[in-house]
Amino acid sequence: MAGKRVGPDGEAGVEQVLDELYATAPSDFVSRREQEALAARSDGRAADARRIRAARRPTQAAWAANLLLRARPQESRRFLELGQALREAYRTLDADGVRELSEQRRSIVSALSRQAAELAHEAGHRLSDATRQDVDSTLRAVLADQDAADRWAAGRLESALTPPADFPARSAPSAGTAAGGRSERARVEAPRPSTRSRKQDELADRRRRRQEQLEAARRAAEEAARVLDDLRAARADAASALQQARDRHGLAEQRRSAAEEELRGAGEELSRAERERQDAEDGLRAADDAVKRAERTARDAEKQAARLAGPAG
Repeated sequence: MAGKRVGPDGEAGVEQVLDELYATAPSDFVSRREQEALAARSDGRAADARRIRAARRPTQAAWAANLLLRARPQESRRFLELGQALREAYRTLDADGVRELSEQRRSIVSALSRQAAELAHEAGHRLSDATRQDVDSTLRAVLADQDAADRWAAGRLESALTPPADFPARSAPSAGTAAGGRSERARVEAPRPSTRSRKQDELADRRRRRQEQLEAARRAAEEAARVLDDLRAARADAASALQQARDRHGLAEQRRSAAEEELRGAGEELSRAERERQDAEDGLRAADDAVKRAERTARDAEKQAARLAGPAG
């Protein structure tokens, strides 16, 4: 867990506490909320305690989105910037341009969603398919809607976000509107040469705006491609690190198996040596007993011989 900001009075700032609280897994949220609220109240910060206790536990998807924002600040900032650029581009692009950017958008959302799932898994919580879909929905909403982007950027989502049906479309006065009516009257009332000149100016202006819009769309697409490349590179690094860890784990497993096999062999050898030692000790004791019996027999025989060799009566 990241360290807390400490104020001049030595107390952790309530904003930092709330940020960390919303990056806490839902299963641990309530217990930690109560712990932080109790700490604030014990420190005499009743208002902070009330704010902490008022925090609502996030859903699994909202927590994963909060975790992504906190753990990947650089990618998240670029994602928010990309959303702003895409929303502007979608307001001005034609159908072909929209289709081109939509493909970039789907790829980036998918890559970030995978990162959120990986972060959740590293924190000990595997996301279900339904939760993954909610994370995708939240990220799409962040790209499409400024309010959703602001809510995610705060890092305290309580539930998944729902994107609008589509990105904001180009807006232009429709026929029959007040603006259209005024233009029509101006065209009727103005002299013919002035109308033609105005049309030429408007055409030139539309071409200029169109060129600017296309340039903005290209920049947004290039930025999307860069973000996607970075995310793919990060995924490749993570995959490489995982493979290395698996290789080390496999090697350690082989060494453990070899050590266990060697230990079993040593144990069997020790058992054999123990049996041989026991047999040798038994043999030594038997030989000892035999020697003692032979010594007694020899002494008895000597005594008998001495008696028989004595003077006759």
